[in-house]
Amino acid sequence: MASTTPAGLEIKPRHLDFDLPDPLPRHWHDGDAFKSHLFDAMSVLFPDGERFFIDSVRHFREQISDPVLKEQIRGFIGQEGHHSREHLVYSQRLRDLGYDITRIEKLAQARIRYTQKTFSAQRQLAATAALEHITAIMANGLLEQPRTLQGAHPTMQRLWRWHALEETEHKAVAFDVYNQVCGSRALLRRAMLMGTFFFVLDTFRGLTHMLKRDGLLWNWRVWRDGLQWSWGRHGVFRPLLREYLDFFKADFHPWQHNNLDLLYKVREEYDGQALAQVG
Repeated sequence: MASTTPAGLEIKPRHLDFDLPDPLPRHWHDGDAFKSHLFDAMSVLFPDGERFFIDSVRHFREQISDPVLKEQIRGFIGQEGHHSREHLVYSQRLRDLGYDITRIEKLAQARIRYTQKTFSAQRQLAATAALEHITAIMANGLLEQPRTLQGAHPTMQRLWRWHALEETEHKAVAFDVYNQVCGSRALLRRAMLMGTFFFVLDTFRGLTHMLKRDGLLWNWRVWRDGLQWSWGRHGVFRPLLREYLDFFKADFHPWQHNNLDLLYKVREEYDGQALAQVG
């Protein structure tokens, strides 16, 4: 298995026009409230989270001498910036449906401000590397298992698959920068534990808020079916647990999960769309 970022891997943002449905179908994922709002809740966290990631990596950019990694940092910043913009549109669609997105955003923003004020730049970069691993394994699962988005609105499928493709491409950038400027595995592990806790907490908070607004918070069938789909015997997130735990190994590198073949396959789909839009 690869233990470093593959040679020749290009990381470039794709400026696609998604034209999200307006109004957004309330339960756009297979008519299912749990599935839809689980993705919705994660999406609301992305704009502020990705700006934090950009700031964390950008802080160390001048310390990086490797021209390849410097170019990958440029691509990482471009991709994350474009993700942030698309997910802000997504958040507005949710706001238009009557969900209190501003409250969810403010809670996440307050934690980010506290982190940036209190923690060292190395610790912020460690948090970025850890959370990028979480998004990378979720991205791989989404691209590898079509049933993760089976039945979803076509535009929303396209948005999430694009995001997953680019998360896969740049999954090791923050990690590689961290290794060059700090490298402490103990700090990385602590950052992963803390990052996981708050990612799960914030996602759960957003999910329950939206279900409550739908009048479905106490509908046991919604929870039964949703938890079965996500974490049951054949749940879409269950296979990710082993990949998540790999992060805690002493010699871990994100490209030990070598999914280049999948990446190139999905690239063909999206790079063709990008060229068509330019044409």
